[in-house]
Amino acid sequence: MGNITSMRCAGDVLAEKMSIVRERLAAKPDGVIEAVAREVNLPTQVVLEATPAAERLFVAAEAFESLWQEMAGWGEVLFIVHTPDIVLECEGRLPIGAFGAGYYNIHGDSPIGGHIRAENCRAIYIVDRMFHGRRSCSVQFFNAAGEAMFKVFVRRDKARNLIAAQLAQFEQLKASHQP
Repeated sequence: MGNITSMRCAGDVLAEKMSIVRERLAAKPDGVIEAVAREVNLPTQVVLEATPAAERLFVAAEAFESLWQEMAGWGEVLFIVHTPDIVLECEGRLPIGAFGAGYYNIHGDSPIGGHIRAENCRAIYIVDRMFHGRRSCSVQFFNAAGEAMFKVFVRRDKARNLIAAQLAQFEQLKASHQP
């Protein structure tokens, strides 16, 4: 009987947290997903999945390399790593990568470089939503814990508008992954 009670309690806690998530997203639909996730102690991916379906498109993790290679042709992007301790932003081209020694290795003439444990990627989302009053377009890669490994954003011009050519490439990517 104790396990059933524990499961009911856990289910009640999750339902309460999801209720708070829905309230926060309704109150500020263009807010920071990670902030809501941390507030309710849920994975970022769970909160992202609570946004309207039109704002996110799931892509299987098996598409990691093909997505990366397609985005490598977008020119300079905004690459973000967002953890509880840092939001690291880097503008640059995504170098074409290759698998080796357990990593997806990216090197080239770009400030973006290194080694990604692509095998840890469990979900990818193409995200098109408002963020602080402006349209924001990104491809987000999630690990098994439901946290973002990194995100690739369509860049903005000096007037803070999304760069049109890159936005067109993003929209083409999104259209090609529609069910």
